[in-house]
Amino acid sequence: MSVAAVSGVLGALGGALLAYVMIGPSTTRENESNKAYDAAQPPFTVSVQPEQSEPREWAMVLDRTLTDDEVRRMKSSPDVFSYLKSLGGRPLAYAPLLEHAPQRYIEEQTSSGRMEFTDTFKMTVMSTRQYAVTIDDWKVTDLTCRESTAQAVIGQPPQGGAAYEGIRLHLPPRADEPVLTDDTEGQGEPYFGNRFVEVGNGQSSGGLRAEVIAPPGQTCEWGVQVRYKDTHRPEGRWIQLKDDKGEPLRIRTESVPESPRQSWIFGAMPWTSCHDKLEEEHCYGLL
Repeated sequence: MSVAAVSGVLGALGGALLAYVMIGPSTTRENESNKAYDAAQPPFTVSVQPEQSEPREWAMVLDRTLTDDEVRRMKSSPDVFSYLKSLGGRPLAYAPLLEHAPQRYIEEQTSSGRMEFTDTFKMTVMSTRQYAVTIDDWKVTDLTCRESTAQAVIGQPPQGGAAYEGIRLHLPPRADEPVLTDDTEGQGEPYFGNRFVEVGNGQSSGGLRAEVIAPPGQTCEWGVQVRYKDTHRPEGRWIQLKDDKGEPLRIRTESVPESPRQSWIFGAMPWTSCHDKLEEEHCYGLL
């Protein structure tokens, strides 16, 4: 091989070697730049919306009593739920018994002899992060409660039924809450014991359906702190959730009033005015 040919081969190899050597630092700088940009983005944003669909078994509370004409319309309406909402009613759901939960939890749920009511919302978590963000715990903060202002309550009591998929907690939370409500293995166990919400890494959103139970006759407001982990904070960090205005998120949760001026139940039984028939068997424990 001639000297010129050898020089050409060596020159080509040298160029290829230089390009290969340059790939390493360039790729590293690009990866570091991507990580820095990713770390600068909010780990996630959260929105909270009340449950919109009609529960299987529900109670509606209103801040005023119904007129005689409204009572007649209510009893003859083919869609009582929608009619009461049009009057300003706020829906609650009867809390299904978590029959597969640990015995301790079942005893707590039934100890009062009265049905529990859930104020249900859906929490949606969104993220534009390139890398995964995992929420693996939460806690209630800044809880304040006051007496319910509701004066009327109308209930369609349960006839049995399975729980929805999601989580449940009381205010203030009981030990190990929030718990899993799914009718599967683990019902009534701490949700975040072995579960989490993950977003980022190609998954733009995730969420939870939350059943929250306020003390009887109370309306409460509260906030949420969550703990999240990612590649930038593998040790985890607690943060207070905020609303779309950047203020600490406040969630409103209520229960039925303890002594409403008007109360009715209907459904599997005839319309019954429980405020007139305090000892009515159908009414006891259902409102």
